[in-house]
Amino acid sequence: MKILVLADKESESLWDYFEKSKLAGIDLIISCGDLDSRYLSFLASFTAAPVLYVHGNHDTSYEHIPPEGCTCIEDKIYTFKGVRILGLGGSMRYKSGNHQYSQYDMNRRIFWLTPQLIRRKGFDILVAHSPAYGINDGEDLPHKGFTGFVKLMDKYKPKYFIHGHVHMSYGRKYVREYQYHDTTIVNAYEKYIIEI
Repeated sequence: MKILVLADKESESLWDYFEKSKLAGIDLIISCGDLDSRYLSFLASFTAAPVLYVHGNHDTSYEHIPPEGCTCIEDKIYTFKGVRILGLGGSMRYKSGNHQYSQYDMNRRIFWLTPQLIRRKGFDILVAHSPAYGINDGEDLPHKGFTGFVKLMDKYKPKYFIHGHVHMSYGRKYVREYQYHDTTIVNAYEKYIIEI
């Protein structure tokens, strides 16, 4: 299965210079947040592949203009061709606004997922906007990762953890892929393809 993952920056090659052949062979598209809803709707209109998304901390416009033809997977496990995908969007709370959480808030969201996690016997891909705490996250509060994501990886050993939020342009050492025990962590900034 070939999955196109996206986050934080609309790809010019997919939006401004789009050719349908660029989505050939893509089975699934996953957005890790902070993308224009019209961009996701545009991609959804040119492919039969499902387009899944979680919210980034800047996705407040989705309430008024949601991505058409796309599926929000916040706080649920979505199964596609046998692959279980868990969605937990948002960032650390650094000011008032939607899609921002304290460590406590995120741990509470994860706790409420327990029945789904038991029923589905875990998950294969964790999709989030923010990184995990202490693993290629930022030192500043807005870009700190969540401790709950580390616990989820330790307990359920998913094949992938896909996130955004930490941009290549921030000047810190940028890591596209990182191996954490049994889990491959992928920063989906702009666009990237993974295969399962």
